[in-house]
Amino acid sequence: MLSIAALLLAGAAGAQTLTLRLSEADKNVSPMLYGLMTEEINYAYEGGLYAQLVRDPHVKEIEQPARGQRGPTRPRYWEVSDPDGAVMTLRQNEAPVDYQNNSLRIEAKRAGVALLNRGFWGMAMQPATAYKGSLFAKGPGSLTVSLVSGDGATIYASQRVSGLGADWRKFEFNLYTGAVLKPTKDAMLRIAFDAPGTYQVTRVLLFPPSYKGHGLRTDLMELMAGMKPAFLRFPGGNYLEGNTFHERFDWKRTIGDVNLRPGHQSPWGYWSTDGLGLLEFLTWIEDLGGEPILGVFAGYTLNRDYVEGEYLEPFIQDALDEIEYVIGGPETKWGAQRVRDGHPSPFPLHYVEIGNEDFFDRSGSYQRRYMQFYKAIKAKYPQLEIIASTSEEQFYSGGVMPRSELKLDIVDEHYYRNTLGMYRAAFQYDTYDRSGPKVFCGEWASREGEPTTNLNAALGDAAWMACMERNSDHVIASCYAPLFVNVNEGGMQWKSDLLGYDAISAYGSPSYYAQCMFAQYLGDKILPVTATGIPTFTAQDAQGGELPQIYYSATMDSASGKIFLKLVNAVGSEQTVKLAFDGKRRVRDLKKIELAGSDPLATNSIDDPQAVVPVESVVRLKKGAVTLAPYSVTVFEF
Repeated sequence: MLSIAALLLAGAAGAQTLTLRLSEADKNVSPMLYGLMTEEINYAYEGGLYAQLVRDPHVKEIEQPARGQRGPTRPRYWEVSDPDGAVMTLRQNEAPVDYQNNSLRIEAKRAGVALLNRGFWGMAMQPATAYKGSLFAKGPGSLTVSLVSGDGATIYASQRVSGLGADWRKFEFNLYTGAVLKPTKDAMLRIAFDAPGTYQVTRVLLFPPSYKGHGLRTDLMELMAGMKPAFLRFPGGNYLEGNTFHERFDWKRTIGDVNLRPGHQSPWGYWSTDGLGLLEFLTWIEDLGGEPILGVFAGYTLNRDYVEGEYLEPFIQDALDEIEYVIGGPETKWGAQRVRDGHPSPFPLHYVEIGNEDFFDRSGSYQRRYMQFYKAIKAKYPQLEIIASTSEEQFYSGGVMPRSELKLDIVDEHYYRNTLGMYRAAFQYDTYDRSGPKVFCGEWASREGEPTTNLNAALGDAAWMACMERNSDHVIASCYAPLFVNVNEGGMQWKSDLLGYDAISAYGSPSYYAQCMFAQYLGDKILPVTATGIPTFTAQDAQGGELPQIYYSATMDSASGKIFLKLVNAVGSEQTVKLAFDGKRRVRDLKKIELAGSDPLATNSIDDPQAVVPVESVVRLKKGAVTLAPYSVTVFEF
């Protein structure tokens, strides 16, 4: 008997037919199948999801000195309104709190000279909105904090801050915009000094209203809510490891008062304030109705430095402490810290990943490091499932750990391909050995289009999701990467991303809408499908070969009896597909959700965010067949 893949590739003559075998829907769809992966890349947090508007509040991003000069001399993102009226200097080791030891010293020659911050390519101003801020300052008398237009001519909101003196103090302020303000991103923060003299300022924070009050940007959270994520894999990617041990994601420095968090250099070339820290990650996915998949630092950094044996033990203890922070009760040390930080109840946690992409570790140490973590975590938390950050083949390839000594729980596989590559891989999991470890596809994407993907990428993504969905008894979870990109010049370090934004607007790519369609229309049982008569097309790339024109998956909701059939038409012509059912089944009307376009390079953007979006309709089966639009992803519900 031919396999599903073989039937498809055969391209048999006759009508294209998909037979849904309802009597064989006995395998469960993983409830964790679709989720989110995140890391600090493309200004994902700073200037992105983390709603704080001031760029470089720590005064940590410093212009490099010219050749022959000594030491850093000026901050990169702060300026004075009138260089003739004030002298601004960077002061190191002169600030009010530990770690935050940089500040700005302003020698104001006259009243009214101001310190300016333009945010991340502008600051978004909305009408009738309260902006809450704080700063540390000292100096003579008072200063005035304002939100103003980019040219400084228009004041949107203002408040005087008095009580400055010779010692550092923290000041809070509230700025309220008027009801007639037209929304704009052409705004900046101005801190004007009310009298001549010497002032020092640091740790300036400014927040607009945020999603459920948890400090995250509302429009991006609402877009993610449309994806119905079951989980968030964090801190994810290179951000977990850092370039060096000092630059890893050190979770204990990311909790508690944001004013006391030291921040650290991200591996993608800019400063992370750690305002979006461990608790913010946890409340992020809690607010979206999912649960965390926690990645723990495993003693390996991006510069290929690593530790093992007794030198790894402190990092293992750190991971155990982190798990305790997530799920521990108030009687535990770190559970009590979570309570003090404002979250009394533990979070759900079922999966912990050891490291990130340790298939890049050429030392051969990962198997040993993994075993040290695995044994320690299982000893204290036997209920947790452990994810290895390599494929099964990669884990055992070095011969360090024989298969007989350890059976892996779950492996993390990463795939970045173009669309044709996704079509070629669209039956990969159909033949996976079910006796092996479960699969977490922790990073994947069809990399076409920039800064966000185009329709062609969405087609490749949908073909790959169909593969994972058909095999979701074995592929327990998956998440696209990267999730975010700031579309301003200088904001992108990685092409082909899911969600794009600037200071005031956000939009979803065609790939985003494909993700929403797959996650929103998902049953709890895998519905086997037999395909016959599916034609092929010739791949126009160096690899060549024949590829199917149609890709598919189906699931069923056992409670309601609803069926969700997902079809991808990879070619630029309409296709008619006959639907058949085992047994006596009668279907007439179907709900249809279609993502399509005449140009596979079509995409969405800040200026045209709805160019390629799903369209819903109700269609009737004609002679038992449905029609697929050219270059389309279609979900049928019936």
